[in-house]
Amino acid sequence: MSAESKHVSLSERLRLAVQRVEQPRPARPALRLLAREASYSLSPITRRLRGEPDIAPSRNPQIVLMLPGFIATPGTMRYLAQQIERAGHKTKQWKLGFNAGPSPERVDRLEERLIEVRERYDAKPVLLGWSLGGMFARELAFRQPDAVAKVITMGSPFSGDPRANNAWRLYQFVTGHTVDAPPVKPRTGLKPPVESIAMWSKRDGVIACDCARGQPHERDREIEVDCTHMGFSYAHSAIQTIISELERG
Repeated sequence: MSAESKHVSLSERLRLAVQRVEQPRPARPALRLLAREASYSLSPITRRLRGEPDIAPSRNPQIVLMLPGFIATPGTMRYLAQQIERAGHKTKQWKLGFNAGPSPERVDRLEERLIEVRERYDAKPVLLGWSLGGMFARELAFRQPDAVAKVITMGSPFSGDPRANNAWRLYQFVTGHTVDAPPVKPRTGLKPPVESIAMWSKRDGVIACDCARGQPHERDREIEVDCTHMGFSYAHSAIQTIISELERG
């Protein structure tokens, strides 16, 4: 958790979590979709039953810097990283632990991590960001375009209303700031100066699909994937889409 958010009182966090919004409520994923996200708890079992996805050896190996979603850790993306490495790519963690939201210091540290990976391997890494991690990925691409091969976001709310999701109250409670005024201002309406691919799903129970898909001027391509929001980290459809994008270089 950032130093800024640690200083926010519990009462203020609770106020942010139950904040009343006067303007019209944005369309959010249906509660039935949100309920299906609970299937993530069974994913270790379902993965064993389904087996591993078919993955061909890569002819174009990439370095992949993986950025976890909100209140997730690198461990949450471990299975996905394993499958990416099965194809012959090399995955790298962001080394910031639990994703407790954006702060200037956290983004600065991540920028340093990006440069470290770029220099160590003498190659531009692909930034693979899940949910809020994709917001970090896009910001890094704006800051260090010469150090990034491409950005791939998975269910990341980079477009539209910041409350068009089922996580904004939890976000405000954890971070101690509103989604309207984060400490690192999002570059809404702009496309990063590197190739940017937006993965999204109609089955996403957390992020509205239009926010994760974005507008044409905000990304280069958008790809629909058949999975839940949590499924971006383990569903065969998500893994195979990512592998295909990495193969494109």
